[in-house]
Amino acid sequence: MDSNKTLHVLGLSGGKDSAALAMYMRDNYPDLDIHYYFTDTGKELPEVNIFIDKLRGYLGKEIIDPYEEVFTSNRKKKDFDYHLEQHKNYLPSPQARWCTIQMKLVPFEQWVKKKIEEEGYTEIISYVGIRADEPERDGFLTNNVTEEFITIKMPFREDGLNRQDILNILQQADLYSDDEEVKAFREVKLGCNGIEQMLPEELLFGHFEQRLKLIKSNPNHPYYGSNIDVSTLAKVVSAMDQGKPGYYGWRSRSGCTFCFYQQKIEWLRLMEIYPDAYEEAKQYEKAAEDERPDGTFYWLGKGTPLSVLEDEERKQMILENHKKRYDRFVKKQERQRARNPLQKIIYFSDVDVMDEIYDQAEGGGACVTCYK
Repeated sequence: MDSNKTLHVLGLSGGKDSAALAMYMRDNYPDLDIHYYFTDTGKELPEVNIFIDKLRGYLGKEIIDPYEEVFTSNRKKKDFDYHLEQHKNYLPSPQARWCTIQMKLVPFEQWVKKKIEEEGYTEIISYVGIRADEPERDGFLTNNVTEEFITIKMPFREDGLNRQDILNILQQADLYSDDEEVKAFREVKLGCNGIEQMLPEELLFGHFEQRLKLIKSNPNHPYYGSNIDVSTLAKVVSAMDQGKPGYYGWRSRSGCTFCFYQQKIEWLRLMEIYPDAYEEAKQYEKAAEDERPDGTFYWLGKGTPLSVLEDEERKQMILENHKKRYDRFVKKQERQRARNPLQKIIYFSDVDVMDEIYDQAEGGGACVTCYK
């Protein structure tokens, strides 16, 4: 009798690749009993939590939080503020990513260990959303139980799926088909004959201008009380129209609101869309200053507090630099579309290409478990 007992797990970050992998596995490997998990740091963007809820409905299975499975008796351990206190207000950084370790990896490792010890699993297969066009990337391996129990599998790489395939999966799943903003947008762009068409910029601007007025009068809307403008709203809705989380309209990754891998333009947008979250990030800097007055680390790097972004001259420089980079990217897209007229129309084309705009490798060095 075979004594092997295999646990199949798939981690979700709130990003597009891991979500598309979950959809892909559900649709192509229905016989696998996969345990989907998402470790909530408590500092996620609201759009991430909305996306996870919609994904839960699509998968038809519960998405568990490893922390809840392991540390149910001590909720305080989960909180970012708790870990920050343990690190004496030393903010996480690319060189010291204790946030990922303590709030993502440790709960996962403890959860897997519990499964092995209490339920008798002898093998853990972890599915990771690394694509065929990312040959330089590797999946996550734990420090505690990996060598003996965990096997990393990358179905996208094994099956030859690239970035466009992932976007197609998300579009076909269409998680936001019931969203009011998406439905209104589709009514406008499909027109009377039901065929998608390229619309004049003025018409689209007018549409989103009207929608923004409705949002600002609806206290139940996530963007109620924010300073989001018409252009950013358009990008958010365009992202959801393509099946992606709305934050892809203004930010390049999921993860905590104060993720230090953000570009400066993304910090400006956080200030605009979620001013309370931006102010909270500043307060964390202030606590770090009080603890280390002799040259503390800030979110933007040593000696560069977030407050510099509030200088109008500095803000204008960031906006102008981003526009130049964005315009260059748009021209590149237009050339590609000219070569392929059948290419799908993408509105407001900086939706999820921030790294390309800034000439960085996808992810910009960020932790795969946080943004993938």
